[in-house]
Amino acid sequence: MLANKLTVLNETIIACRKCPRLAHYRENIARAKRRAYADWDYWGKPVPGFGDPHAQLLILGLAPAAHGANRTGRMFTGDRSGDFLYRALHTTGFANQPTSVRRGDGLALTNAYISAAVRCAPPDNKPLPTEFQNCRPYLETELDILKPKAILALGGFALAAYLRILKNGGVISSRTQYPFRHGAVYRLPGDLPRIFTSYHPSQQNTFTGRLTHVMLTRVLRRIRDYLATTTGNTRWHPSKPI
Repeated sequence: MLANKLTVLNETIIACRKCPRLAHYRENIARAKRRAYADWDYWGKPVPGFGDPHAQLLILGLAPAAHGANRTGRMFTGDRSGDFLYRALHTTGFANQPTSVRRGDGLALTNAYISAAVRCAPPDNKPLPTEFQNCRPYLETELDILKPKAILALGGFALAAYLRILKNGGVISSRTQYPFRHGAVYRLPGDLPRIFTSYHPSQQNTFTGRLTHVMLTRVLRRIRDYLATTTGNTRWHPSKPI
């Protein structure tokens, strides 16, 4: 059963200590906390993916935020990036509510699963190449379990992480065939997922207007229409709220 396989994978991710630098940083942040969250019991561990186990769309980010997912234990939850993303997912029918505050707040995804190239919050939001490499098997396993029809890469690092898997597997000859730009759509060989790209919903992008709600919802509507047209799936299965 897909849900059971994802549960086993996520338990493995949560227990991971492959990267000493990241383990030290995430745990130190969880101990020190931010003043605004002094009453919180920080997660402080690697953050697993979550969403609909039957998802046709895999949404791929970079890494958990130090006081966002590293605090809440759920991808894109508890920070401005998540606020922006879930509002757009709700607008386009991929989420049952427009806000994400904490685990257990009732959020459920429909036909979407959220993951990241790196599972621990990195210093300065900049994972090292070896840390991307250490996390890669987790993403590869998710792809194997979910077999998504579409991938939304949020930012150039997320796109590069996925393309690196394909290049290492001999599926593509070069990552330069698929340059990052907002709103790009790439068709891959065979029955591989269609790639869609968007600027990452970071504050740097959203506060400056580089990425707007309209821009992101336009990408998500294009994905929704592609899935409906290609697979004929118009009745999606929502995930259980976590």
